[in-house]
Amino acid sequence: MGSDSNHLADLSVVKSVSLTSALEKELERLILTGELEPGERINEIHLSNRFGTSRGPIREATRSLEAKGLVEVVRNRGVFVRRLSVEDAVEIYDVRAALFGQAGRLLAERMTDGLLGQLTRMVDEMDAVAERGSFDDYYPLNLSFHNLIVGSCGNRTLQAEYHRFVNKLHLFRARALVQGGGLAVSNREHRAMLEALASGDGDRAQMTHWRHVALAKRRLIAAVDGAASRID
Repeated sequence: MGSDSNHLADLSVVKSVSLTSALEKELERLILTGELEPGERINEIHLSNRFGTSRGPIREATRSLEAKGLVEVVRNRGVFVRRLSVEDAVEIYDVRAALFGQAGRLLAERMTDGLLGQLTRMVDEMDAVAERGSFDDYYPLNLSFHNLIVGSCGNRTLQAEYHRFVNKLHLFRARALVQGGGLAVSNREHRAMLEALASGDGDRAQMTHWRHVALAKRRLIAAVDGAASRID
């Protein structure tokens, strides 16, 4: 009888952990897609009704999201989706550039014809989208291209850290400032990255990948400065 009770208790813990994990992933999705906007308060009652659960698992899920830097706890007020400042975004770009550069170096040493062909087709597709000036179509293709590079570099720790920083950048909604601009320039940088990867030169690949993110940071700063001057 005692062993049965222990087993039931273990199952209860597993169910609780599984529910919290599922809620964490769903809340993260709502944040990264913008359904829960930066600065918005996490309404535990509303979410518990929406997902048909108690408030406890919701609270546990938000604690995990706080550790990821996606939400912040304001004393006596509650939990809010984190709002990323320009300064925060610039710092994240610097770290992301270093990680992406290393991913390029590692990938150059393990590049295959099949993967090179896949990346080339993606860049060709982004060329066509850039000609139309459609940021909404370009953005997911660009993310997929970067994710394929990082996901294929053979370093799981780098991949996890890279995605953690990229996810935080989704909180910076000033991304809208650069919609429709610089797409062709960005994709020319992708071509340079491809050429470096195809050459198998790790140093060259690292530099082109680092430079791509560094220039993206520069474009972001220019867009923010331009918007501020128009407001002034």
